[in-house]
Amino acid sequence: MERSLRSGRLATFAYFTLNGFLMGMWIVHIPAVEHRAGISHAVLGWLLLLLGAGAFAGMQLVGPLTDRFGARIVVPLSAALCSAAVLLPGLATSAWALGAALLVLGLGNGCLDVSMNAHAVQVERGYGRPVMSAFHAAFSIGGVLAALLGARTLSQEITPAATLGAVALFGLAVAALCAPALLRREARPAEPADTPKAAPRRTTPRRIWILAALALMLMLCEGVANDWSVLHLRDTLDAPAATAALAYGAFATAMTAGRLLADRVAARYGPVAVLRHGASVAAAGMTVAALSPWIPLALIGWTVFGIGLSGCIPQLFSAAGHADQDAAGANVSRVAGLGYLGMLAGPAVIGPLTHVVPLNLTFLLPVAFCVLAACTAGILRSRPAATRTGTMETETA
Repeated sequence: MERSLRSGRLATFAYFTLNGFLMGMWIVHIPAVEHRAGISHAVLGWLLLLLGAGAFAGMQLVGPLTDRFGARIVVPLSAALCSAAVLLPGLATSAWALGAALLVLGLGNGCLDVSMNAHAVQVERGYGRPVMSAFHAAFSIGGVLAALLGARTLSQEITPAATLGAVALFGLAVAALCAPALLRREARPAEPADTPKAAPRRTTPRRIWILAALALMLMLCEGVANDWSVLHLRDTLDAPAATAALAYGAFATAMTAGRLLADRVAARYGPVAVLRHGASVAAAGMTVAALSPWIPLALIGWTVFGIGLSGCIPQLFSAAGHADQDAAGANVSRVAGLGYLGMLAGPAVIGPLTHVVPLNLTFLLPVAFCVLAACTAGILRSRPAATRTGTMETETA
């Protein structure tokens, strides 16, 4: 059992890395794909909404499927769909074709996101200690690898279709090779014959929706850093383009490093402490970045923001997956789905606010969200309670 659990963990790392790599390869090829399709920035912005819509739909679709058939089946199929779909934008020659391609790519990404997180919860349950944050760090590492490889292929003027086609074949190979190492569905203890059957739960527990709301707020904060950190240094502090790019680099590096360490912190101090203190540190870092008149101090602020935020989202995903073993996939899909909407909403929320207040002052909204998350971190505090199947379920204390 220990050997299969270790293999399952390594396979989960592979799927998280693959997901980050696939989406990263799409991102670095956006300008080339836009040029090939012959569309404007404005049209691209609308088409990217289809990517988000597809992802949200995939998340809601695959959650119940994962609960029914098991992550061992659903994860490889989702990875194969996402891998094959990454080729489609490279083949698009019109806005309609690109829109359809992004819808399918989003669907594959959403399916893989939820199913692999559901399997990560199963691995974490087997280990009996926090391991979720390291998986999310692997996703970030996949994105870094994509940026490096994409820069190389673009410099050699290799067409997006050729590069993304090769990436698709690689992804299909990884999906197939790692599938046998995934864990089988957890066995459910048999009920005594005289045990009355409880009615199946048809509604999502309130606690899951609270976790989903926190995911929406915190992933909106992450989206703000992704989309506005560079513009903040360039437009507010008049930093040179090369220096301004360091803002996102500092944030992303801090996020990755923090996630590699967050599991040890969670194991020692508990998930409540990770969320409460992490969100508090993130609020302080964002405040420093927003109000700093100096470029170096602003870079420090973005770095601290990344460190604080890094361990928060994995705790929410883990709590959702452990809340009910029989509905882990569906619960993760709720939290991931609203969280993904929050990340997409970051640019949409901040942009209009800049017409009312300066860009740096709009960052006080993410600060407020981080403070709210810190104040409600107790939602992660749980106690065991027997479920209808005789397994253990965590409920809010």
